[in-house]
Amino acid sequence: MSASPTILLVGASRGLGHAMAAEFLEKGWNVVGTVRGGSRTLLHDLADKYTGRVEIETLDICEPDQIKALDNRLSVSAKTFDLLFVNAGTTNRDPTQNIGDVSTEDFIHVMVTNSLSPMRVVESLAHHVTPKGLIGVMSSGQGSISNNETGLREVYRGTKAALNMFMRSFAARQDPSRPMVVMAPGWVKTELGGPDARLTIEESIPSLVNVLVSKQERPGLEYLDYLGRTVPW
Repeated sequence: MSASPTILLVGASRGLGHAMAAEFLEKGWNVVGTVRGGSRTLLHDLADKYTGRVEIETLDICEPDQIKALDNRLSVSAKTFDLLFVNAGTTNRDPTQNIGDVSTEDFIHVMVTNSLSPMRVVESLAHHVTPKGLIGVMSSGQGSISNNETGLREVYRGTKAALNMFMRSFAARQDPSRPMVVMAPGWVKTELGGPDARLTIEESIPSLVNVLVSKQERPGLEYLDYLGRTVPW
């Protein structure tokens, strides 16, 4: 019997990341998930439920030294992964602000969290993924330049569009047989998505995970939504 596949899921303590961890475990995967602090999280509850199949690492992706430390720990343990997925997202304090009204502090915070830091993780940890393993990041449909006909949430949109561009640059430097993906989970009821979102976690994440599993068989970078539909860049 072959060993169970393993995902390195960055940002798995709550919300979409926790739901993804639970879904992968239900599908028979092992999960190495990251949390930011030392306090107990929903991922710890999953570790109790799925004994021996969940490992928890501490990582704040906005701290380069912590990314380096995780890289070193994974190297020492000689771990390899079938899938690396970076789930990260935040927004500015007033998401209704136009870009010209956003403070520099807020802009830097959202851009670093949503764009720069996920790519630092990808660049640093990709070598722990098997040669044909999938590398993905959580983007948003709001990162689509073509689909932006309403404006709104301008800083958030811009940071996700930047993340998409950085992933395209990363992909251009990789073996073309490597499968890669930027995912749009839909507007989901989470702390970030808010109570007015159209989808529940249960309506988005099981399908999103199915899309990731099937994407393992297709090389190259794609921009997909939770139903597997192509999103225009």
